[in-house]
Amino acid sequence: MTSGVSQQAQLAKRIAELKAERRAIILAHYYTLPEVQEVADFTGDSLALSQKAAEVDADVILFAGVRFMAETAKVLSPERTVLLPVPDAGCSLADSCDATKLAEWKREHPGVMVVSYVNTSVEVKAHTDICCTSSNALKVVQSIPADQPILFVPDRNLGSYIKKVTGRENMTLWEGCCLIHEDFCPEGLAKLKSENPGVKVLAHPECNNSILEQADVIGSTADLLRYCDCEEQRFIVVTEVGILHQMQQSHPDKEFLPAPKRGGGCNECRDMKKVTLESICSALENLAPKVEIEESVRKAAEGSILRMISLK
Repeated sequence: MTSGVSQQAQLAKRIAELKAERRAIILAHYYTLPEVQEVADFTGDSLALSQKAAEVDADVILFAGVRFMAETAKVLSPERTVLLPVPDAGCSLADSCDATKLAEWKREHPGVMVVSYVNTSVEVKAHTDICCTSSNALKVVQSIPADQPILFVPDRNLGSYIKKVTGRENMTLWEGCCLIHEDFCPEGLAKLKSENPGVKVLAHPECNNSILEQADVIGSTADLLRYCDCEEQRFIVVTEVGILHQMQQSHPDKEFLPAPKRGGGCNECRDMKKVTLESICSALENLAPKVEIEESVRKAAEGSILRMISLK
C-alpha cells in the first residue's frame, strides 16, 4: 500500500514538472479516477469543461476523459495541442449515434432542427444545429421557437425528460442511451430508499424514467454537486460513482450512498477509468496521442458548440 501511494506521489510530481515544461493544463471529468482528478487543473462536467477548453491559456490541453470531450477541446482550440492519454477511451452514448445515419435522417426530414448532446462524436456535431449538455439542455430547447420541429440526439432518456418538462410534442428522440446510466436498477433503488427513509435521491437525467420517478433531484453532475451544499446529511447518488470523490471532498462530514446497478454492485464507466497517472505522464512526456480533426469537420462542429456556449 505504501509503495502504491509513493508511486502515485512520484507520478503526480513528475506530471507537475511536465505541465510546467510543456505549458500544459489538465482537464478532468468528474467520472475519472480520484488520483486523476487530484492532478487536474480543472475538474468539471461536460459544460464546464467545454467552456474551459475555449478559454484556457496553455499550449497543450490534456483531456483526462473520453474521446468526444477531447474532440470538443480541439474544435474550440485548433491551434493548441490536445492530448487524449487513452485513445480508445470511448462512450457508449456517443457510439449510439452514427454520423452517416444522422446525415441520412436529416435529408429525409428537411427543416427539422438537430439538437445534439455533447456526448457525441465531432462528426455528429458537424451535422448539428446546436449542442447541449445535461446542465443546459432545457435552456437550449426552450430557446428554440415552439413550432420548430426538433430531433434530439442521441440520448432518449435525457430527451424524454426534457420533452416531458417542456411539453414539446414536436421533438423526435434518437434511440441512444448511456449504458452506465441505463443499468441502474429501479427495484434496487427502491429497496435502498426503503432502508434509508428520508434520504434524498440525486439522479442524472441520462437515467431512464423508472429511476427518475424515484428521484428528489434531477440534474447534471454539477447540479447534483451544488445540491449537496444543502442542510441534508445523507444522499443516494444515481450517476457514475466517480462523482462521489468530489462530493466527499466537498462534504467530508456527509454520507453518499451509490445506487445499485442491475445484478448488484456500483456502476462505473470503464472507459473513464482507463485514464491513469501513468498514461497522463506518458502523454505529456511524448506529446502524444494527439487529437486531430479534419478542418471542414472541425469548422462545422464549432458552430454547433459555440451556439450552445453563447446562450445566456
